[in-house]
Amino acid sequence: MVIQNMLIQAATLTLASVFSRVMYEHGGKIAAWIKDQSEDPKIIIERASEQYAWNYAQRHGVLKVLGMREPVPLEAVYTAVQFLDRDSISRFESIEDLEKAFREEPERSFQRKNSKKMQGLKVANEKQYLMVLGGPGAGKSTFLRKMGLEALKGIGGGYAHECIPVLLELKNFDRAEIQIEEAIAQEFRICGFPSPETMTQKLLEQGRLLILFDGLDEVPTKNLEQAIRQIQNFVDQYDKNRFISSCRIAAYRNNFRRFTDVAMADFSQEQIKQFIFNWFHSDSDLEAGTAQKCWNLLQKPENRSARELAQSPLLLTLLCLVYHSSQNFPQNRSVLYRKALRVLLEEWAAEKRIFPEEVYQGLGTELEEVLLSEIAYQGFEANR
Repeated sequence: MVIQNMLIQAATLTLASVFSRVMYEHGGKIAAWIKDQSEDPKIIIERASEQYAWNYAQRHGVLKVLGMREPVPLEAVYTAVQFLDRDSISRFESIEDLEKAFREEPERSFQRKNSKKMQGLKVANEKQYLMVLGGPGAGKSTFLRKMGLEALKGIGGGYAHECIPVLLELKNFDRAEIQIEEAIAQEFRICGFPSPETMTQKLLEQGRLLILFDGLDEVPTKNLEQAIRQIQNFVDQYDKNRFISSCRIAAYRNNFRRFTDVAMADFSQEQIKQFIFNWFHSDSDLEAGTAQKCWNLLQKPENRSARELAQSPLLLTLLCLVYHSSQNFPQNRSVLYRKALRVLLEEWAAEKRIFPEEVYQGLGTELEEVLLSEIAYQGFEANR
């Protein structure tokens, strides 16, 4: 609560400053609106700015996943991410290369431990157009939300550009015409900003927005080509603004020519430890030393399988929840893998499958497990 209140206070000042400048520097509808108000326009802008910051904090500044009883502030558990460069993303020219790299790693991973890594926030500050790629549960959406929070803080945040963040979840664009400007204006409209359509246009023209396109892979297939084209046209038209988009790496086809492609790096041991200590941060956990006990247990040889799963933020969250409930990790590796598989097939996928297409009708979790089991069996039989 304290974290959110501090964020909202800082964000209100940042937003009010930007909106006030736009409002007073331009005539037309906004000037007419100012003359018609009986209340001080500055007070209206401050109130709308506070509402916008509160909305963002409530919708995008908390985490509640995997059956958590209570949401937790994203800021409290966020662990700084790292990106892989383009060479590391595309270094596999064949299945054989991929398999060789997998077998050579001391702990199972498709990413080399010595791959060149870059700090996520630093890259976001340097690149005006950024495409964040990664697998399921790699933390792509969390990164976008965090960048929005940093931008909201203004000069007190880690984002170096004075921008108003607008996060657009692309899964919500279920029509061929995605109407990006209208979606942005609606974010301002519901908070009570004056002349939201005009304000949106002026902000875009001046390059005052940080547009966060979350989940390109979640656009329905039948609308995808048109959505990509509309996003490209929008970026070209308003190229003074800053853009960060996310997509599953398996679904990406190098669609955006302006964008720099980066991939989420697996969590390192240092990041895993930081995440665990961030997660178990309550007074009772600090008194009991829960984080240290969890970390120590994870280092034991018999928990190697759990340590491998911990490279994924989503599955590390699962491990923290498992440890919280039992103060241990399952000794039977198959039990742990089943829990992880269920998370990916049921809870994560249920959130993403907003638009089930006809080809997927009848494809439930049980049948998916049968299909995956067949693939796994053939792979094990061939030692691949």
